[in-house]
Amino acid sequence: MGDVAVGARSGQGGEEHRGRPAGPGDPDADHAAFSGNDGRAVEDGGVNEDGTRTGGQGPDGPEHGRPKKQQRSFWKELPILIGIALVLALLIKTFLLQAFSIPSDSMQNTLQRGDRVLVDKLTPWFGSEPERGEVVVFHDPDNWLAGEPTPDPNPLQKALSFIGLMPSAEEKDLIKRVIGVGGDTVECKGTGPLKVNGKALDEPYVYPGNTPCSQDDQGGQFKVKVPEGHIWVMGDHRQNSRDSRYNTADNNQGFVPVDKVVGRAVVIAWPINRWTNLPVPDTFDQPGLNTPAQDAAALTVAPPALALAGAVPFALWRRRRA
Repeated sequence: MGDVAVGARSGQGGEEHRGRPAGPGDPDADHAAFSGNDGRAVEDGGVNEDGTRTGGQGPDGPEHGRPKKQQRSFWKELPILIGIALVLALLIKTFLLQAFSIPSDSMQNTLQRGDRVLVDKLTPWFGSEPERGEVVVFHDPDNWLAGEPTPDPNPLQKALSFIGLMPSAEEKDLIKRVIGVGGDTVECKGTGPLKVNGKALDEPYVYPGNTPCSQDDQGGQFKVKVPEGHIWVMGDHRQNSRDSRYNTADNNQGFVPVDKVVGRAVVIAWPINRWTNLPVPDTFDQPGLNTPAQDAAALTVAPPALALAGAVPFALWRRRRA
């Protein structure tokens, strides 16, 4: 009888659920709502174990989904793109490269008046110092440009110069070739050749028709020893360059402090038909050019540098294995 009574009661409960609306307290109603037997719930999709829906046409489905976010128009994005480009240009000018215009003939024929050169400003941040033979840009050490006309740029030129898209017109910068570095003895007698630490330099970059040394009493004949932290510079157009030779009466005695150097000119970028790099001539690689003290300094620096160069690939290999 127990079994019959339970069956009858279960059947009656089912009939009651079909014949009348289920109340909020009805256990069958709770069961139906939880189990997803509601027709609308089935149509909207199933329910995952974590309670989330599994697709269908509900409020989160494609027909009733949230409206897609509209893309900005090109004209609205253009000012943002221009702003990013200007910031990048400013960062490049400050830390990487800067364009300079050649205003004179003192570096002919290596550089012509009106050439635009790109100057490497990155390597000095890592402690690199100018080396013999490099063409460098440097700030006026001590009024070398006295009497030279100063251009008057318009506001647009000033703005473009500030971000590095045009050469600066207000900064007093010069461009010359490094002949001697700290510890070097540089000497000119007669018309040359120019000597560094007693070694004669073969200078194919000197302007045709010029002599390596100038025979005059204003600085063309000299013998100097470059102090540490300074460089001795000369123009390639030897008879048309007011360089270290002719500024020995200034506070630096014609030497350029290394901290005045902006960077090394690495390439002629404009005009297009003059695109070329500016390498160090082979004459500065001849053996015996360094002094014994410079050779000793190079030997003390070389082992740590080699050790670092060898450690980097090893560290990358270990990291890759890990």
